[in-house]
Amino acid sequence: MIFNEAQLELLNVLADVKDEAELMALKHAISEFFARRADEEMEKLWASGDWNEQTLQELETAHYRTPYQQ
Repeated sequence: MIFNEAQLELLNVLADVKDEAELMALKHAISEFFARRADEEMEKLWASGDWNEQTLQELETAHYRTPYQQ
């Protein structure tokens, strides 16, 4: 199978998009879904103690970019 069930469902929904306004509304709904899911996961991390104020402060100065070879 090339697509999973979620991908097939999205393709079916996209087939019914009639214009740019509907596409923008759908994009907004999808981004809201993922933002809400990320927020829920962050709340779980905070409640478990795996994430705290110190973690936030450490992230302010963290550099996770891959160094480039020159």
